[in-house]
Amino acid sequence: MVNIKTQLLMKQTQQLVMTPQLQQAIKLLQLSRLELAEMIREEILENPVLDDTSPADGSEPISIDQPEASAEEPVKPASDREEEVHILSIPENISDWESYLESNQNLPYYVREEMEKPSFEGLVSRPDTLADHLTWQLRMSKFNQDETAVGIAIIGNLDEDGYLRGNLEEILKPLGDRAVSMGEDVLLRIQSFDPAGVAARDLRECLLIQLTQLGFDSDIYRTLIEEHLNALSRGDVDQVARDCGLTRAEVQEAYSIIQQLEPKPGRPFGGEEAVYVTPDAYVFKMGDEWTIMLNDDGMPKLRINSYYRELLQRGDKLPKEDREFLLDKIRSASWLIKSIDQRQRTIYKVVKSILDKQKGFFDKGVRYLKPMVLRDVAEDIGVHESTVSRVTTQKYLNCPHGLFELKYFFNPGIQTHSGEMLASESVRAKIRDIIKAENPTRPLSDQAISDMLRLEGIDIARRTVAKYRESMRVAPSSRRKQR
Repeated sequence: MVNIKTQLLMKQTQQLVMTPQLQQAIKLLQLSRLELAEMIREEILENPVLDDTSPADGSEPISIDQPEASAEEPVKPASDREEEVHILSIPENISDWESYLESNQNLPYYVREEMEKPSFEGLVSRPDTLADHLTWQLRMSKFNQDETAVGIAIIGNLDEDGYLRGNLEEILKPLGDRAVSMGEDVLLRIQSFDPAGVAARDLRECLLIQLTQLGFDSDIYRTLIEEHLNALSRGDVDQVARDCGLTRAEVQEAYSIIQQLEPKPGRPFGGEEAVYVTPDAYVFKMGDEWTIMLNDDGMPKLRINSYYRELLQRGDKLPKEDREFLLDKIRSASWLIKSIDQRQRTIYKVVKSILDKQKGFFDKGVRYLKPMVLRDVAEDIGVHESTVSRVTTQKYLNCPHGLFELKYFFNPGIQTHSGEMLASESVRAKIRDIIKAENPTRPLSDQAISDMLRLEGIDIARRTVAKYRESMRVAPSSRRKQR
């Protein structure tokens, strides 16, 4: 017989609990600067106890336990900033909150000195898309109602390069047989629109449309484009001349005209709208030392509204439900301000670690960029690699060499013959310099570039050179050749 009985046992275990406060801190850490500013503005609208004390509101930012920084004072190093900005413990019950408020303390905050920063054009008008531009021309042309419907359907099926990739009959079939019958005629008229070559179905048709509009519609150009375009792209001018029964000079002259045509007529309208990036940190040199300054411009500066603080201090005069509501909102506001401050300090630590480890880059340029991985910075500042990953995502640094995403400074290493490790970005820079210095009439192949790098002690295969070249959007030697 099996003896079954119920027992109560106590067992102690450890587990990670993702509190709402921890979730909020992680969320803030991975937000970009613009996303953080938008999130703070939403919190200000939802939480009545939060005040924005930015100068735009007519009030001065508050400083905790520190006098306001003057323009003559130098920017403090990281070690001093740690002492300057202390984290207050957040009270958990009403009595603690009353003591906290009576002490007239505020939440951690510090004011950085104002320094001149690079200006960026952030206000641009929305450019017309290719579809907008073509639709406007369509409505300004003499199209009847049915033709206009067909034209809009065609324009709506153009890709970002301006090509009609789909089958015309299948595109117009939902509009009826009449629309299908007039499709070719409407398409031909749209192909006369600006930009030249738009609504073509392939590259050859696109180039022929442009030549017709330019007045170069001769048999020579048509033959070269329809039958010998691939050979011309490889630079086989002599072979094309023999096949066409033309002189080399005639083919070269026609080819020089073809080279000036636009293979992607939608290019001026294509792509995404430009995004203007505001850096999260500035790195600049003062004397012989590099200095880091976090960017606070445009960010709301928060504090708890003094009226609600005093209201909570009135004790029994406030109904219980109202006290609990205010306490919840103040606690929420406190954690938000604490999390924002923690985010800023973490960004500062990461940037300082990058500056310390990449001194060669900041002093001399990209060729001196060293290999570095997330673990290097994580161990340096005492956080997890995932935290460094979040901090470096969509965060930007401005320095004398330009504007860079923080992830730019993390590169795998390539070992040289001497045992030194080079960052992959440094190798790309070397390849770029070699290609810039080559003879344009005799461009270097990927194998030749690989051999030249090997002479400098960098042993990488031809296919690796090709991969780096393609990542820099540099054409192969056959297409770089000039005659």
